[in-house]
Amino acid sequence: MSDGAGENWSRNIRYTAERYVAPKTVDELREVVAASDSVKALGSRHSFTRIADTGGTLVSTAELDLPIQVDAAQKRVRVGGGVRYGELAQELDRQGWALANLASLPHISVAGAVSTGTHGSGVGNGSLAAAVTGLELVTSTGELMQLTDRDDALAGAVVGLGALGIVTTVELAIEPTYEVAQTVYENVPLEAVRKNFDVIAGSAYSVSFFTTFRDGMYVDQVWRKERTDAAATPIPAALRDRQASGARHPLPGVSAASCTVQGGKAGRWLDRLPHFRLEFTPSNGEELQSEFLLPFADAVGAFDAVRELSERLKPVLQVCEVRTIAGDDLWLSPSSGRDSVAFHFTWTDDEAGVAEVLPELEAALAPFGARPHWGKVFTPRDPAELYPRWAEFVQLQRALDPRGAFLNDYLRALGL
Repeated sequence: MSDGAGENWSRNIRYTAERYVAPKTVDELREVVAASDSVKALGSRHSFTRIADTGGTLVSTAELDLPIQVDAAQKRVRVGGGVRYGELAQELDRQGWALANLASLPHISVAGAVSTGTHGSGVGNGSLAAAVTGLELVTSTGELMQLTDRDDALAGAVVGLGALGIVTTVELAIEPTYEVAQTVYENVPLEAVRKNFDVIAGSAYSVSFFTTFRDGMYVDQVWRKERTDAAATPIPAALRDRQASGARHPLPGVSAASCTVQGGKAGRWLDRLPHFRLEFTPSNGEELQSEFLLPFADAVGAFDAVRELSERLKPVLQVCEVRTIAGDDLWLSPSSGRDSVAFHFTWTDDEAGVAEVLPELEAALAPFGARPHWGKVFTPRDPAELYPRWAEFVQLQRALDPRGAFLNDYLRALGL
């Protein structure tokens, strides 16, 4: 395909679509969908699986003429699904508003992120999908369908895996703008983290732990992001006197030029909540990713289980990030029904090497009921074992897409 849409962000996936289109209007999009036997939405391509692949038509919604509309009275924003979070954040901040959370990368599209359950961090912060209060999507017949927070089906459609339709607009909850100060701590004693994980994870608005598992005595880095409009929380004892002497990148030895400002200097929420700056494209094509979410209460047990595999993981592991996410009620959200901890693995671009160790990692995390991130590398299993409302989602998918236009090999492997 032309226009650079033939590959995903990391270049481990080459799309098989016969054509790629970028409609300018919703009516044009409706015509494309209705006329296509097989059609999928393509967002910012920051997925490491074939969730967006099709042998038919790939559709980008990035060029749809859908302005960002703020409803100050309702504290909501309506935005085109193809808009990237970084661009949305800039416009919201310009108008004095903010989102409660952002992912580590601001480069990802709104619809793509919420459809796969992508998240930021914070024991009290829900995933990006948890902020959704409404959706508009084009179903396989070309019908334009609206779902609001008064519709029971919204909870099933938000994390929709691209299986229900092409999302044109997303409505999100917003709040007044705020500032965040970000501080990185390094070489934090492992045993102190194990004994005080919940205290450290809850010590700031957003907290991330980074480890390579190469040193059995320390966790490489802890990133704390504090809101300046919240009451100050004491720095946990395990972190005292361990503040980094300069800016750090999560990967050892890599320049921090692409990272957001650290050192405790306060700045706009959109310039601190992500780990990386919008103007940079970090590590493009140099990695694969997997992520698994499990109950927050099992964080230390899961950490120990992964640590037991450290020698097996070392040849392909660049870094593991551990974050927390508040539970939600979305049917297919990886944090549905439980406050969660996420283990995110940034691998080298060695597909064969990752494929060799991944089953062992998944087996180690399976006793904790680990749910994989929908857009990252994992071994498919029966979703009904992990999601109590999977059968209802299947019914919703059949109702909105009776001709199966939005199904592909990825979704069929899940039982759709």
